Amino acid sequence: MQNQSEINAVRKGVLPRRIREFMETESASGVVMIIFALFAILVANSQFASIYKEFISSPISFGFQDSTVTEPLKNWVKDILMVFFFLIIGLELKREMCEGFLSKRDQILLPLFAAAGGMLVPALIFLGLNYNSAGTIHGWAIPSATDIAFALAILTLFGKGIPPAIKIFLLAVAIFDDLGAILIIAVFYNAGLAVMPLILAAGGIAVLALLNRAHISVITPYMLVGIFLWFCFYYSGIHTTLAGVIVGLAIPMRDHDYKYHSPVNACMHFLHPWVSFIVLPIFAFTSAGVDLKGLSLSSFLEPLPLGIALGLFFGKQIGIFGTSWLLIKSKMVSMPDSTGWRHIYAVSIIAGIGFTMSLFIGMLAFSEPHLQEMVKVGVISGSLLCIIFGVMVLKIVTKKK
Repeated sequence: MQNQSEINAVRKGVLPRRIREFMETESASGVVMIIFALFAILVANSQFASIYKEFISSPISFGFQDSTVTEPLKNWVKDILMVFFFLIIGLELKREMCEGFLSKRDQILLPLFAAAGGMLVPALIFLGLNYNSAGTIHGWAIPSATDIAFALAILTLFGKGIPPAIKIFLLAVAIFDDLGAILIIAVFYNAGLAVMPLILAAGGIAVLALLNRAHISVITPYMLVGIFLWFCFYYSGIHTTLAGVIVGLAIPMRDHDYKYHSPVNACMHFLHPWVSFIVLPIFAFTSAGVDLKGLSLSSFLEPLPLGIALGLFFGKQIGIFGTSWLLIKSKMVSMPDSTGWRHIYAVSIIAGIGFTMSLFIGMLAFSEPHLQEMVKVGVISGSLLCIIFGVMVLKIVTKKK
């Protein structure tokens, strides 16, 4: 039988121990990412700037003989290491859909629509500022993303005494946001598709489904098929990180023979330290090193960085808070337990911290170094505004009874 305490925790809406651990891990991860991102910016603007650029652009080759592929280090970080980050997202989605807040309709609607609003409004703001620029309009999805690690880090560090329900709300919004980002990447940010690798990928997905159907709880077969999927997606033109999501969703929630064991939770428990304290910091270091020396005030006012920054700062607030207000006022959903409008507003600001996913989408949207630099300027400035203003609002919110 399934662990009765887990069933009771979900039924009562109590924050499960594993989600608390997830939040604690993510908050610590966010702090480490902040350190590595700041370090990257410092190095990129120091006497070691040329060494930094050579390091992240150093060519690395994979393959055999005529099938060798050579790409810069920063691309391999995006194409290989970040697959494990997306695997974590897939596992988290699977767990919450099976036994968590995504398994209950009344707990899904508010964060689902809030996340949708929080993706739509930033994209509209970006499009409004870039509609005349054919070279930058492709980055419309950059300000739509929320960084779970950073957002939870800020909420945990500066939101002492915040109601548990609001933490669940932020986590749910961020998860739906990540799911939306995954769909956007799959549909809009892929190269020309190759048919044969896609057919092979479909076969790999079918094998994963059969493994799940056969109640195979050993992780190794899923990982081996995941490696096969990675190669299929790489050569098909679909971004390789989707392989991580698919594998995460395929791994069974419970062991068919021993219900107390959860392959999903075991896999997450193993991967979290590696992803939180190695993968994400490396991505932050290789992605955040923007050269500030050549920037002026006019650089921040260019349509690309301005659209990203305003989308993250104003778009997320308007989208998440506005959608929540409409749903709750129309009585389609109820306010989360022990929370008020000030809590929802604080979350809507913090959700504008879009560091990891925004930079990731930006790297997919643009290949030109100048545009990538402008993406970094927009993401970092917009996220920084959300952090500063979010901390101020959290300080006010937590002082009120």
